[in-house]
Amino acid sequence: MAGLKGTLRELYEGDDDRAYRFRYALLAFDLATLLFIVVSSFMPREPLVEGVDVLIGIAVTADFLSRLAICPKPAREFLRPTTWADVAAIASFLAPIVGEGAGFLRIFRTLRFLRTYQVLDRLRSDFAFFRRNEEVIVAAVNLAVFVFVMTGIVYATQHGRNPAIGNYVDALYFTVTSLTTTGYGDVTLNGTGGRLISVVVMICGVTLFLRLAQVLFRPHKVRFPCPTCGLQRHEPDAVHCKACGTTLNIPDEGTY
Repeated sequence: MAGLKGTLRELYEGDDDRAYRFRYALLAFDLATLLFIVVSSFMPREPLVEGVDVLIGIAVTADFLSRLAICPKPAREFLRPTTWADVAAIASFLAPIVGEGAGFLRIFRTLRFLRTYQVLDRLRSDFAFFRRNEEVIVAAVNLAVFVFVMTGIVYATQHGRNPAIGNYVDALYFTVTSLTTTGYGDVTLNGTGGRLISVVVMICGVTLFLRLAQVLFRPHKVRFPCPTCGLQRHEPDAVHCKACGTTLNIPDEGTY
């Protein structure tokens, strides 16, 4: 058992190439799972779809139990909202009567995974494009996660009750029109709960959208910690830190 825990800890928390390949594989699995959730919303609940649901549920359960096994204090993990999101996703995949229901909550695991310092550090090291556009990518991911989650909530709460929400595209259409405050009015959510969902989409979505716009249109800067004051962002051709005047030695792409 100790050997198994050691292997799992190395895979989930290690710094060697095998560990990073494993984490990239987990990320690819998460994205494939989310794609399946969207595609299956257009398909009847046939045995094949139910079988894929169960297989995904078993894989998600194995990942969840593996992460719990290497935690020093597993009970503390249940204080995290992302842990309960995983529990809800597992129940959704393994309960055929529920279908894909809360499976979209798996995206919270993806977001948490992407924001760990090990993965961010490796992405900066492996991909020059990510280094140059990290803030834009992170802001876009935050917005995309919000849109996907709200689309999932709209679909889960309105599908089968609201004739205007027949699949994920209908839910996505409503989410985007609400987020952009376009509000065509051809799709609306019923009841008090539906109105509250609409309010959350408009307020939170506009905030995230403006954050992405701010990052896109402000002057480009590079990330490099000043050795004296710790200022992280500087002009690409900066020689001195604008906060403390320390001479900087910002590497260019040719040094990687």
